[in-house]
Amino acid sequence: MSELVKHLQALHQATPKTTSGEISGRLTRVVGLTLEAKGCQLVVGDHCIVQGAAGQQVDAEVVGFDGDRTFLMPIGSAEGLRPGAMVTPVAAINEIAVGWNLLGRVLDGAGQPLDGKGEIKPDAYISYSGRAINPLERAPIRAPLDVGIKAINSLLTVGIGQRLGLFAGSGVGKSMLLGMMTRFTNADIVVVGLIGERGREVKEFIDDILGEEGMRRAVVVASPADDSPLMRLRASTLATRIAEYFRDQGKRVLLLMDSLTRYAQAQREIALSVGEPPATKGYPPSVFAKIPQLVERAGNGKPDGGSITAFYTVLTEGDDQQDPIADAARAILDGHFVLSRTLAEEGHYPAIDVEASISRVMPHVVPVEQLNLAQRFKQLYARYQQTRDLISVGAYVPGSDPETDFAIERFPSMKQFLQQGLNDRATAPASVAELKHVLTAPAAQTSDQTARGEVANVNNANGPNAQVR
Repeated sequence: MSELVKHLQALHQATPKTTSGEISGRLTRVVGLTLEAKGCQLVVGDHCIVQGAAGQQVDAEVVGFDGDRTFLMPIGSAEGLRPGAMVTPVAAINEIAVGWNLLGRVLDGAGQPLDGKGEIKPDAYISYSGRAINPLERAPIRAPLDVGIKAINSLLTVGIGQRLGLFAGSGVGKSMLLGMMTRFTNADIVVVGLIGERGREVKEFIDDILGEEGMRRAVVVASPADDSPLMRLRASTLATRIAEYFRDQGKRVLLLMDSLTRYAQAQREIALSVGEPPATKGYPPSVFAKIPQLVERAGNGKPDGGSITAFYTVLTEGDDQQDPIADAARAILDGHFVLSRTLAEEGHYPAIDVEASISRVMPHVVPVEQLNLAQRFKQLYARYQQTRDLISVGAYVPGSDPETDFAIERFPSMKQFLQQGLNDRATAPASVAELKHVLTAPAAQTSDQTARGEVANVNNANGPNAQVR
């Protein structure tokens, strides 16, 4: 008897602790993007294979359940399905391949190469979900980051590890501004997530904006608008996890995600498909729970470690700054830059509205002198805008208000200061020096481009006639 017990114990130890012997189910219903199956007990997040009518296989993921009904969402195309199709659980590896060989590569939401350069040999595998850092263990934001944009470096200084929103409608130069920051920012690694945008913009961003030089230190994760909502969510998480990996290696990472709105819309499609009720302008509550879960992954790591400085673009439909996603992002992020359509229509690029924009960490990362200069600039700029209509019709009488007179005198040089060429890089010291000159130099000198020699021209693949998107 003892020999039999020992033999059974040996067999038990040799048996794998996890098996794929789940019972297969059957497809019972397809409504929109949602697949319903019965007969298989699965956990939310599990992967399945649905057998198509012509023998093809459709990859799907469990996104919810209701009693004995399991709700699935296809990861790719869901063509060729029929009633009663077999739904088979599969043991998917919930890990992401990472390493230095990712630099210069373009991936899809599943981490597979899109650039035709062959397979990627990873240095390691990390968990897809990851682990959040204790907020008390994060290093505080205490150092500025040079992004190469004059208006940002001087008036809206970014801190290393800060998370900012880029609020813009369509066609006001959002992609161009992202491209400039990608090339000019002083970062070790750049991770770009192109989520839910037009397919043609993926190649244009890589070829025309990043260029060969920019791609050498960049990883691009692309999931265009025709991808399934589940793939768009995966691409957002993948880009964030890759950035986290390089941060954990002690690197200074710049994460650009275009756009956070498309991420929210993908979650909305999934939530509404499984029956979650809409709450705010068609957005279910889960959308507003998902956004902070994604955004909070960025930021500084532990002291003496790496950092992720993140820019998330937010599409303001009809330039509505009270859009639910814009409002939620504004409350979560550490600041926001607003791009003005009015400035863009005037040919003013980058079209940053300095009055509506703010960097919440700027007081902690710049000297008091620069902070005072930035505040003075905004005061004069706002004073001019308040009396602009009177000035334009000739109703303002010079001498009525000394502050307004000074604002009128300085406004041409202030407006010129806020503009910058696509190929011109303005370093942080040069930006602050020019800001000081604009505010303090005699009037005869402010009309001249005083810092012309301090702005370096950066050669890249983006030509001077590049279109602004």
